[in-house]
Amino acid sequence: MSEEKNLKPISEPLITSIYTADPSAHVFEGKIYIYPSHDIDAGLPEDDFGGHFGMEDYHVLSMDSPTDGKVTDHGVALHVKDVPWAERQMWAPDAAYKNGTYYFYFPAKCKDGAFRIGVATSKNPAGPFKAQPEAIKGSFSIDPCTFIDDDGKAYMYFGGIWGGQLQRWQTGKFIENVKTQRDHEPADDQPALCAKVARMTDDLLEFDEKPRDVVILDENGKPLLAGDYDRRFFEAAWMFKRNGKYYFTYSTGDTHYIRYAIGDNPYGPFKHTGAILNPVIGWTSHHSVVEFKGKWYLYYHDSTLSGGQTHLRCVKVTEIQFRPDGTIETVNAYK
Repeated sequence: MSEEKNLKPISEPLITSIYTADPSAHVFEGKIYIYPSHDIDAGLPEDDFGGHFGMEDYHVLSMDSPTDGKVTDHGVALHVKDVPWAERQMWAPDAAYKNGTYYFYFPAKCKDGAFRIGVATSKNPAGPFKAQPEAIKGSFSIDPCTFIDDDGKAYMYFGGIWGGQLQRWQTGKFIENVKTQRDHEPADDQPALCAKVARMTDDLLEFDEKPRDVVILDENGKPLLAGDYDRRFFEAAWMFKRNGKYYFTYSTGDTHYIRYAIGDNPYGPFKHTGAILNPVIGWTSHHSVVEFKGKWYLYYHDSTLSGGQTHLRCVKVTEIQFRPDGTIETVNAYK
């Protein structure tokens, strides 16, 4: 991807006063609210487990429109010191709304080094948010995405491999001592690890069932294999619905694509369909897709603002186009 540094980005950073990443965008109160990670230079050594991503808090951003260029930073919405169960690494969050309350979902590491997923609430989409005293029971790994279907039922999608620890939960208990991020990952010829999905309780505070696999099928109807690095799930689950179809979108991690698979219900299985976004400058790729006034937008990040530093990223947005058959035209972030 080094040659892309000489190309012109199609989108500019939404905000330059802080570093932001992993944008979850929602339409609340007629505006776009963006819930990103807040990247900082924590001075931590880089390692294979993402230890240098030492984020401590969250800011909420808002826009009257994805195209007007004016972005409001509403300041700190939640800090790790205000989460009783969390110790460090406030990674990619999401948000939801129901019955007058805004829900903010976030992963963080506990004192035992395991990621859990927490929830905080507010009456304001910009926060500040007050965290529940404990993490969601039965939660693990990272990257929560909460999707509320047309019938009002809510589902949380989550998970990430390597630093996201999904491979360390295959026995049902957290495997504490590992030497490399690939420990306990399936062999290349075995089915890939899957994101997880669980229906939420009516109050959106807990899982209403045991999490199950989000299976992605290839063109032959077989689960994607662990060695299919350009297509298999790595992290950054995001669900949206369009014309009655469910679009499960995600990052392939070390190969840097944002891809999508289409299914007929929130649980899947989902058939791999294509790429939404080709690789960007920086190591990670994380996104959200949102409809606003009849048009669809991809929120994503790269590392152009920091000159390519992988842990100091910037959130961007671009419009996406759907073909008549429901497939998505792949976006190139540079030209």
